[in-house]
Amino acid sequence: MVHQGPAIAIDAMGGDKAPCEVVRGAIIHAREHPEVPLILAGDEIRVREELQAGGWDGSNIEIAHAKTVIAMDDSPVEALRRKRGSSIEVATRLVKDGRAFAVVGAGNTGACVAASTLFLGVLPNVKKAGIAVAFQTSETKVMVIDVGANINAKPEHLIQYGIMASLYAKEILGVERPRVGLLNIGEEDAKGTTLAKNSHGLFQKTKLNFIGNIEGVEIFRGKCDVVVCDGFVGNIVLKTAEGMAECLLGLFHGALSEAVKTEPKGSGMGSTLKEAVNRVERKIDYSEYGGAPLLGVDGVTIIAHGRSDAKAISNAIRVAWRMGEINLNAQISDELKSLGA
Repeated sequence: MVHQGPAIAIDAMGGDKAPCEVVRGAIIHAREHPEVPLILAGDEIRVREELQAGGWDGSNIEIAHAKTVIAMDDSPVEALRRKRGSSIEVATRLVKDGRAFAVVGAGNTGACVAASTLFLGVLPNVKKAGIAVAFQTSETKVMVIDVGANINAKPEHLIQYGIMASLYAKEILGVERPRVGLLNIGEEDAKGTTLAKNSHGLFQKTKLNFIGNIEGVEIFRGKCDVVVCDGFVGNIVLKTAEGMAECLLGLFHGALSEAVKTEPKGSGMGSTLKEAVNRVERKIDYSEYGGAPLLGVDGVTIIAHGRSDAKAISNAIRVAWRMGEINLNAQISDELKSLGA
């Protein structure tokens, strides 16, 4: 297994707002947790300029120079081969070489996945890594796995996704006995693709708290704590949910503006409505959740949203530290070994 180095490596050049917001996020975390060493992988001159602009004068952030960056529209595997020494490669190799135990990146998701699987490999007993994303329901959070790492999944991959995400939900989200659902087009056992039907039978044989098939409408109703699907379906779910959230918030803000224009003077209704909308917005804000873990790799990899600001990056670093602190990877390996999954 990868040696657990003390630091967290961060791709300083990845993301729509890099390096400024990435560096600012690192500074926020470094000030709040000076005991956690951070390594920023990126163009040394630009990263140092951002550190200075952010007023950083501490000692727990260092820079690992990277001569290039993989763009959002680059082909992940091809770019890793062509752009040697990219920021995501440098950051991931810091984990491989034992200088860090975790890598955080907000850049090209495919490149993050490819770098981790190529340079770190998967944990013992893990067949495929999967990206898990936390969605906010009315009361709790639900983990959806996989949302894009593996679009050619097999039943045994989905079983392992259920196991890994259940451990994450228990140890990170505090769910005592996570309920696991298999995403399908109907609740009946015989519904769905060959993958779904074969996976359903295997799930029933595990010790997981498997509640059966669930339909897409159930994801946000809190029916289960972990939703399992292949990466193709999961990525569509993720992007659809993001688009719907943006649309609804836009409608809320539009309706709020109209209400404020017509409210009786001095009623205070506008400020009350505004606070209500802001509460909803905060609750579904992706920056609060700290990115998506790539579960199953031999190290800790957190994939932050491409539009991440400093707050989101800081929270992604926090989640990475928590995963290392409880040694979630050891728990995953032990669980898969005991189950023979």
